[in-house]
Amino acid sequence: MNKTFSIAVFSGDGIGPEITAPTLDILERMAAASDGYDLRFTDAPAGASHYAQTGESLPEASMDIARASDAILLSAMGLPDVRYPDGTEISPQIELRKALTLFAGIRPVTVKPGQKTPLNLPADRGIDFVLVRESTEGLFHTQGCGEVTKDEARETLLITREISEKLFRFTFDLAATRKKTGRGPGRVTCVDKANVFRAFAFFREMFDAEAAKHPDLIADHAYVDATALWMVQKPWDFDVLVTENMFGDILSDLGAGLMGGLGLAPSADIGLENAVFQPCHGSAPDIAGQGLANPLAMILSAAMMLDWLGLRHDNDAMVQDGARLREAVEDVVARGEVLTRDIGGTAGTKEAANAVLETLFVS
Repeated sequence: MNKTFSIAVFSGDGIGPEITAPTLDILERMAAASDGYDLRFTDAPAGASHYAQTGESLPEASMDIARASDAILLSAMGLPDVRYPDGTEISPQIELRKALTLFAGIRPVTVKPGQKTPLNLPADRGIDFVLVRESTEGLFHTQGCGEVTKDEARETLLITREISEKLFRFTFDLAATRKKTGRGPGRVTCVDKANVFRAFAFFREMFDAEAAKHPDLIADHAYVDATALWMVQKPWDFDVLVTENMFGDILSDLGAGLMGGLGLAPSADIGLENAVFQPCHGSAPDIAGQGLANPLAMILSAAMMLDWLGLRHDNDAMVQDGARLREAVEDVVARGEVLTRDIGGTAGTKEAANAVLETLFVS
């Protein structure tokens, strides 16, 4: 009998529901075709639209659904004209990270050799690295409660041993897995600003302590400004990078730019017990309801979810389907025949999703 995995689904705001629907359709078809697992989806209301209607951005009932699920699939959240009284945007995804201690934000960056990209890459060069962003503290620690007076405003950066040690263990395990599967050389780069801030010297010290436990892996350091430069000049040199919350927030968008835009940028926020999978882009209310949204980042996030569930539960069928789904999206992008407007094409949401389905089940 197949194992059934429960998935909490946050359909999101703006284009969120439009990219969620075809993603769930693909997942349902893959599960139906597999003899290794089943999926059960449960809707969890949340977000800016829900807040505008009810005064709640993340209801406790939805939080309970998220906690009880095997994984959380979360679509684009937030609307620019719907905000909390303090002027900040509605961000249930950040609330989930903090409530579930999802300390490891995973941002993969992949460009196949010959694939169209804003960079002028050598013909034989591709990009395949992962940025691991600490997602619960750093400069986001005082989100919503920073100190503001008439003449000053302060936010506090926090780095703790409890979270950092978990983060670095996760990061080195990820590098080892990539090395084992042939996707990377087993190299981990700590990205910081330890030459200026004591907090980052502390961060680096804990990184080095974890690195010493993995003599079979390569560990090195890079300052965040140099990393931004090298991500443009020689991105193929990177394997796994790990950094603080704000630095990771910025560098992950640069990574998305290397691929051609946020429409191709998936993500995961992972803790010891729970994980959220979400596209990096926003809710794009200006094109909502028009069938123009790019579903590929959402679909890639679903592929990451299958992979994580498969590894966590020793389910080879899910791992294989996660890889198949990721490769199907990469093939569609590499062919360049069915692309949405944000990445240089003319296709709509359904066309792009159908191209992935056809690659999965026909090619």
